Amino acid sequence: MSAAPENVIPKAPTPAPTAPRPAHRDANVLRWLAAYTISLIGDSIYFVALGWSAQKVAGPTEVGLVMAAGALPRALLMLGGGVAADRFGLRRIVLGSDAVRCVLILAVAAGVAVTAPAVWILVALALAFGAVDALFVPAVGALPPRITSPDQLARVTGMRTLSMRVSQIAGPPLGGLAMGVGGASAAFAAAGLLFALSLPLLLAVRLRPLGAAPEASDVRGDAAGGTTAAPDDAPAPAPGSAWQDLLGGLRYIRGHRLIGPLIAVTAISEFGLTGTLNVGMLLLNGERGWGPSGYGWIVSGFGAGATVGAVLLTVTGRLPRAGLTMAGTLLTGCAGAAAIALVPTLPYAVALAAGVGLAMGICGTLANALVQTAADPAYLGRVTSVIMLTTVGLAPLSYPVVGAAIGVWGVAPVFVGCGVFGSVGVGVALVSGAVRSAELAR
Repeated sequence: MSAAPENVIPKAPTPAPTAPRPAHRDANVLRWLAAYTISLIGDSIYFVALGWSAQKVAGPTEVGLVMAAGALPRALLMLGGGVAADRFGLRRIVLGSDAVRCVLILAVAAGVAVTAPAVWILVALALAFGAVDALFVPAVGALPPRITSPDQLARVTGMRTLSMRVSQIAGPPLGGLAMGVGGASAAFAAAGLLFALSLPLLLAVRLRPLGAAPEASDVRGDAAGGTTAAPDDAPAPAPGSAWQDLLGGLRYIRGHRLIGPLIAVTAISEFGLTGTLNVGMLLLNGERGWGPSGYGWIVSGFGAGATVGAVLLTVTGRLPRAGLTMAGTLLTGCAGAAAIALVPTLPYAVALAAGVGLAMGICGTLANALVQTAADPAYLGRVTSVIMLTTVGLAPLSYPVVGAAIGVWGVAPVFVGCGVFGSVGVGVALVSGAVRSAELAR
């Protein structure tokens, strides 16, 4: 037997594929999360400054007008914001709208520093901010599938929910502190500076190219051997009009076996429970004589439960049988919401509110993660805008309905009826085979 040639170099062993980095250790995800949290805290401070500024120069009717002014353009333009995100790219829309919000709020802060804010100025500010928000909200909400792999989406969604809870806790006190120290001008300036701080963080976030495989790297080598950001936001020019894009997005959602039913479930449950857990809870608290502190304890219980649910998804990263688990937690949340009006004492109501928050936190996180996992990247903006429209734009329409119904039938029957209505979403979920068999990526 002849010896092997000496000039043959043995092949190096193929390196084993590396496991994907968990989202909570991914610097790219953490940059997005920091920017998102800072922006949400800025939102909270802005609303505090807007409300207190209106209260100082106007009566109750005008205060309500100012506070509601931003909701109208946000609801009307939300779907258009999703179309813009898909046509022009998520990065452009996120950075552009965040920059406009920053400049707008800082300009108002400068104006308020030299003169008392008139009602018409505050209404104009709310309208303009709501219109820009209709661009920012769908685009920033559609980013998670472009910054992480599908198996990390549930974890990122849980982190996003935690971010919202942090902003709800930290934002109003910071806004009140700024108002106390320097008045409305200081509060508006604080909000604008937070928006400005979120901009460089958002600019540093790398997005996966459209159509890239989940394993694709977010960077590529350049000619000099270094790394440059991957092309992240260059959608192909759309041949149709914006209206055609909007209709195409709605047809895509309606025809998708999983996304269509999940959005229907979200819309039904939000419309059934949002008014109950906001307006209804206030009226229940007044009827039982639990006072402002009792209402605070109930709201805190709900928030604590939702936070625990978000932490659970953040730590575990996924739950088995995600579709069925979502339906089960929704049913639990609807039953708990209906039962709150039937318990005799405040501690029971607080405990039930915590259970409802836990169930709905898990349900909402799973539904959002399943939708974003299944959505075609080219439709992410439009899909996210429809979800945000159902939760932010349309769900508050249940407020006057719940209030009027309680005035006619009383608190307990309306709570039970709203719980039953929300449970219709469970039926929609269970009828859909795609939802029943839906799983999160491993």
